[in-house]
Amino acid sequence: MAKIMYSRKQFIFRLIMMTASSLLLAFGFNMLLVPLQLLSGGISGVAMVIGYITNSNIGWLYLVLNLPVLIWGWFELGKQIIMWSVYSVITSTLFLQLLPVHALADDMLLGAVYGGIAVGLASGIALRGGGSTGGFDIIASIVTLKKDIPVGMILFGLNGFVIAMHIIFTKDFELAMYSLVSIFVAGKMIDVIHIKHLKVTVFIITTQTEAMLKQLLSHPRGITIIKTRGAYTSSDKDMLMTVRTRYELAELKKQIQSVDKFAFVTIVETVGVVGEFRRLKEG
Repeated sequence: MAKIMYSRKQFIFRLIMMTASSLLLAFGFNMLLVPLQLLSGGISGVAMVIGYITNSNIGWLYLVLNLPVLIWGWFELGKQIIMWSVYSVITSTLFLQLLPVHALADDMLLGAVYGGIAVGLASGIALRGGGSTGGFDIIASIVTLKKDIPVGMILFGLNGFVIAMHIIFTKDFELAMYSLVSIFVAGKMIDVIHIKHLKVTVFIITTQTEAMLKQLLSHPRGITIIKTRGAYTSSDKDMLMTVRTRYELAELKKQIQSVDKFAFVTIVETVGVVGEFRRLKEG
């Protein structure tokens, strides 16, 4: 019963996070970027370029352009993250229709910086909530599943294509440069919030080795057992060493405490990992 209640609370919390992310994304678009003809990154940026040129509805373009990427993500990332991404894309589209296009700032730099902050926060919250805002977020998540590269920096690289499109069709280099500022700020905001690529090495000294291994090996990460002896007590213990992402750290602490409340745990930031490090696939 407690597990069901926890799952329900977790679902409601995710739902709130994803809805807030969609609202923030629509706010960044309609109140900061679109009124100044600035671009966001990713699929939304492509939708903006097409919308500015053809005077089409950017919200509906955003939905249509995301469909093939969501289908690709379904096979690469799993059902759970894509189901939440579908929810995010649909609610973002609805909020884009509901919120008026109204400039909060006439200054291009202010619009670019704060628009980037809003969009980056939205994307970071969505990724932290187990979903995404669609588009290049999904492509970046697929890349980070295979390569150890920060999501925000991947997005910044992919968005060079969007800026190139903008320059080709509008010939407006100044708007392109301001848009690049917005995209860069958004990428940095995502990396501040979305921490799945940051790793730590955890050392666990315990007398409950078998029970601890049974609990921790349910997770797709390797564990190394190192025999130790206490200098003060001369008692033999085992030290378990495992590498996790910072995103997984809170859950790992709970698992350790549930098995051995007296376990001694040290956590060290890890610069890099050479060799196999299995990445989690949602759903």
